[in-house]
Amino acid sequence: MDMVIRDAQVIDGTGGARYRADVAVDGGRIARIVPEGAGPRPTGQRVVEADGLAVAPGFIDMHAHSDLALLRDPDHSAKAAQGVTLEVIGQDGLSYAPVDDRSLAEVRTAITGWNGDGSDIDFSWRTVGEYLDRLDHGFDGQGIAVNAAYLIPQGTVRMLAVGWADRDATADELERMRRLVAEGLEQGAVGLSSGLTYTPGMYASDAELTELCRVVAAYDGYYCPHHRSYGAGALQAYEEMVALTREAGCALHLAHATMNFGLNKGRAPELLTLLDRALAEGADISLDTYPYLPGCTTLAALLPSWAAEGGPQAILDRLLDETAAERIRHVMEVEGADGCHGVPVDWDTIEISGVNHPVLAAHVGKTIAQSARERGEAPWETARRLLLEDRLGSTILQHAGNEENVRAIMKHPVHTGGSDGVLQGAKPHPRAYGTFPQYLGRYVRELGVLSLEECVAHLTARPAARLRLPDRGLVREGYRADLVLFDPDTVAAGSTFESPRTLPTGIPHVLIDGRFVIEDGRRTDVLAGRSVRRAPTG
Repeated sequence: MDMVIRDAQVIDGTGGARYRADVAVDGGRIARIVPEGAGPRPTGQRVVEADGLAVAPGFIDMHAHSDLALLRDPDHSAKAAQGVTLEVIGQDGLSYAPVDDRSLAEVRTAITGWNGDGSDIDFSWRTVGEYLDRLDHGFDGQGIAVNAAYLIPQGTVRMLAVGWADRDATADELERMRRLVAEGLEQGAVGLSSGLTYTPGMYASDAELTELCRVVAAYDGYYCPHHRSYGAGALQAYEEMVALTREAGCALHLAHATMNFGLNKGRAPELLTLLDRALAEGADISLDTYPYLPGCTTLAALLPSWAAEGGPQAILDRLLDETAAERIRHVMEVEGADGCHGVPVDWDTIEISGVNHPVLAAHVGKTIAQSARERGEAPWETARRLLLEDRLGSTILQHAGNEENVRAIMKHPVHTGGSDGVLQGAKPHPRAYGTFPQYLGRYVRELGVLSLEECVAHLTARPAARLRLPDRGLVREGYRADLVLFDPDTVAAGSTFESPRTLPTGIPHVLIDGRFVIEDGRRTDVLAGRSVRRAPTG
């Protein structure tokens, strides 16, 4: 054998009890598993003494924003050091394929806060297949740090076919969107994402979304919506997605399935009852969450949708116009903008986590209200100034979560883990560097919300099943040797809100296809990641 991991606690991803075994790896796959006392021990060219460390399938990040980071940073320890061996990107309806020259320029501006402006990236692709090929090529043809699967972003598709108009698509435009989705799935995407509080995706009607989901269903993919509200109207928004995908016959995966803001405190059981009812009726549903309270997005995302009609430059023009800017302020502070989930914005909860222009760095780590007090102006004026001077590139933490809801949702049988990690900014959300050890350390070992075996299943086999991956997500003979070795007694997130880029502890080894990407707690120079493409149907 190429390698034997000796005397490990195997936590195989099924949720079953752990057991002691030797795990032999050969040719990038798990070749033999010999439980303690079950026969002759395998031998290998290399022996890794686990000495009681847990060995589990590599973790799958079901909601990642590494679309450009994977091409920018060959190290990518933010995810590799957590034990993540596969990320699902193309999230929230906004990413970089499929595009033409016009829509690429627009989407780069729209999500600068998530991924940077891309000035350091060679955008040599236009189609989904070309983007996946670019991931495969990686750095000098060697690959990328971890594997990546891609969701076709519905907002980007609408941007390409319709533009930024707040109107129904014409029959020809809808047919073009259907064709773009089909082409992306044929080229290897695993499904379709939406950001229904982000423009222009939020301008799509349920009828339009249903038609796109019919295409996804025909290719055995899944629909992953950031739905229309996580605040006021959250339950109705969940109901809308369940009904829409049932109508289309499409599998549903609910992105960062939270119940946020004070008005939803303690209401997670209502969401879970809704999901249980749909599951009992035959719906195919899963969800992901991150184990933290605050959310993270761009400051511009909080604006009302009508303020974004026409695209990023139209937003800036409206912010420069005193009458339009006052109307925006009133909607945000009094009525509750749809971009802010129908809840009037509380500037004391909106913390600036990153800016695109260094001259604005003094705002980072402060709430809008704090910065406004320092400048002796109203919070809206501070926010408006930031939006204009940073050209919509500022990212925020929105402190709006409820701990009881987080714990209740993560215990549900269809739950998976997703970091929603934005890697941009001077002070990013710690979930980007800490989600998976946070689950294992805080919510398993310290709080006992989940057993270790059940938590590992949530982070491995369940997401692999959603992605229809036949040889990942389990420690099983014949499966790919995407493995993580960790110490259940010490594993913990190092990242905090004060030091968000600190790497985790207690995860000494991570392998992809049997190759060490983390060895003895340090990043190697191995680039074993590739695009993971939808298996052909039929």
